[in-house]
Amino acid sequence: PDILNIKDGGPIVRYDRALTLEVWYPASLAPGQTAGGEYRVITRDPAVMATLRGKAVRDAAVLTAAAAFPLVIISHGYPGNRFLMSHIGENLASKGFVAVSIDHKDSTYDDQQNFASTLYNRAFDQLFVLNQMDRLGGAGQPFAGVIDASRSGLIGYSMGGYGVVNVIGGGYSAKPKFQNLPPNQLLEHRGAANPDYQKSRDSRIKAAIAIGPWGMQGGFWDAEGLKGIRTPVMFVAGSVDDVSGYEKGTRAIYQSAVNADRYLLTFINANHNAAAPMAAPEEVLAASKTSTLNAYAHYADAVWDN
Repeated sequence: PDILNIKDGGPIVRYDRALTLEVWYPASLAPGQTAGGEYRVITRDPAVMATLRGKAVRDAAVLTAAAAFPLVIISHGYPGNRFLMSHIGENLASKGFVAVSIDHKDSTYDDQQNFASTLYNRAFDQLFVLNQMDRLGGAGQPFAGVIDASRSGLIGYSMGGYGVVNVIGGGYSAKPKFQNLPPNQLLEHRGAANPDYQKSRDSRIKAAIAIGPWGMQGGFWDAEGLKGIRTPVMFVAGSVDDVSGYEKGTRAIYQSAVNADRYLLTFINANHNAAAPMAAPEEVLAASKTSTLNAYAHYADAVWDN
């Protein structure tokens, strides 16, 4: 459904939703090849481009292994992009995972649209990418024998965490306390009261990490709906998170997910940015001295050095 072009009470308009991905995987260097590479990325201030330097080599040969590698899907916040947690993607690949980070349409720095689209699409995007990476790991596909999607994990930050909570069994409540909802009660597709949703838990997802997941303070879950979470999950939060909330936000989700093997890591006195974003690129820091948009604050925390 094309959320941005559906009127409340009107017909369902549909469209093709293309997602750009960045994929990291265990690799072998060719003779003479050295580790390291650069990424040219759009930052929180779309007028500012940054160069990131990492350890990965683009298009390197896949490491030959006896078995396929488990898959981890990385989902950014609103706004963000697939490079916001690229350090995590590189690190996971170095430890034997295929890591896939998503550019969520309507949620990126240069394509930030009405929030209702993100509310509806985030969980669907994560599941779509899981299905597509599973397909791309099949016979005759680019990642044949490389990806074992039957052993998958999810990492989501902020709105990415909102999607993760829903994907692993936290069905949305019937009446979120929020004004800008998707039209035509479309959020009920993944609501706790929908029996089709209850049957939709994906057994390929073995574990999840939700970092500062947004939504609890907006009434998107209740204790009963969160009982549906059965996937092992680690929650990560700052104790003074003023975006997703802590006591009535991330910690409340953790406390209500009573049927899951679950963990909570709290960064004391941290706000929303301590655990997930990369450190602010030097280009952002330089631009923040003259820009009216404080893009630096998108990456930084006042207490914890990320």
